[in-house]
Amino acid sequence: MSCAVLLITGSGLPSEVGFTAPVSTSAPAPAASAPTPTPSSLKPIDPAALRSVVERAAKKLMVPGAVVLLRTPQGTFRATVGTTESGAAQPPTTGDHFRIASNTKTMTSALTLLLAQDGRLRLGDPVSAYVPGVPGGDHITIAELLKMRSGLYNYTDAPELAARMDADPGKAVTPREMLAIAFRHPPNFAPDASYEYNNTNYALLGLVAEKAGGHPLAQQFRDRLFAPLGLAETSLPGAHDLSLPAPYSHGYMYGGTAYALVDRPYPADLQAAARSGKLRPVDYTHQNPSYATAAGGAISTADDLATWIRALVTGKVLGPAFQQRWLHSPQAEDPAAPNGRQYGYGIAHQRFGPNASMYYHGGELPGFNSFIGYDPDNQVTLVIWTNLTLSPDGRPTAQTLLPTVLNQIYAGLSLSTA
Repeated sequence: MSCAVLLITGSGLPSEVGFTAPVSTSAPAPAASAPTPTPSSLKPIDPAALRSVVERAAKKLMVPGAVVLLRTPQGTFRATVGTTESGAAQPPTTGDHFRIASNTKTMTSALTLLLAQDGRLRLGDPVSAYVPGVPGGDHITIAELLKMRSGLYNYTDAPELAARMDADPGKAVTPREMLAIAFRHPPNFAPDASYEYNNTNYALLGLVAEKAGGHPLAQQFRDRLFAPLGLAETSLPGAHDLSLPAPYSHGYMYGGTAYALVDRPYPADLQAAARSGKLRPVDYTHQNPSYATAAGGAISTADDLATWIRALVTGKVLGPAFQQRWLHSPQAEDPAAPNGRQYGYGIAHQRFGPNASMYYHGGELPGFNSFIGYDPDNQVTLVIWTNLTLSPDGRPTAQTLLPTVLNQIYAGLSLSTA
């Protein structure tokens, strides 16, 4: 599973995303008494053009269905293409439910910070104070779990997990079972020595939140996050619940579960069979997501996620002091690239153009791929989801659509597209 863009994976923007600086077309300087005009950072949004580019890109990726929900100061724009169920003519909507995968991490981190705000835990506490049996747990802090800097082995990298899920797709598992897989492997590095996107960190944080908060994670999500913000279509299902609320999208992927959980490329013969139509994608809609839980188990809609990510970034979830800690938590994933992609308390941050930066996350698991982001400088909210995990050539589909969409939003932006 790629640390940047996958499953219950990472943050969202592919590492190769760059930008081309705009060519100056300014007129001669005005007289000193006149104010210098400042061009808008945003393009005027053409709904038909937006839908057209999304449709072309989705077709290229062989995505059954895709949704783009965009909110800017100009208004709300929706580009929905394809179908929610292969073989049926059921256009997707921004109200359809889907599995949001690692975007759940934004919720787990927010709950953790609320508990810290309440004084029920401290971010500098060792994880061993809440969860026994963690290798080196006396030296791994809650903050290091939040920022993906624990060094623990990532349980979704274990080949036995994917094999188990394919053998019995409906089987329920517990976070402690997932942690047992991780703890059978030696740590990858010492605490805080490096960054590595890792689902073990958030499986632990779910247990920390239950211990500190005194209630099941799903209840705390509902009471502290979803209900106050009116997110009536967002939930964390129980371990034995394989359903999605209606209306919902089916989710598809070529090949077995390992392709989503581990950064494993599709072999050439699979790619060729998928492109030719000889290989049909597998319907993973009702595979049991209990292996993900705090790291990626939630269900939501594009409408709810747009409300959620904007509220989180603009201070509607945390109090002022902890909001500032959250906003300033992102740290360079690669110390050699301090201005590149950053990851903080369950959130990524990146500048992808001269006038554009975004707090964001991505999500991927078998069946779905998604992106959520908010740009506070330009008041841009963006949600993208697709119902195909990977394109036939192995690219995460929603994240691959992202540069195409960003080019429609920002003036002077020219990202490489699929």
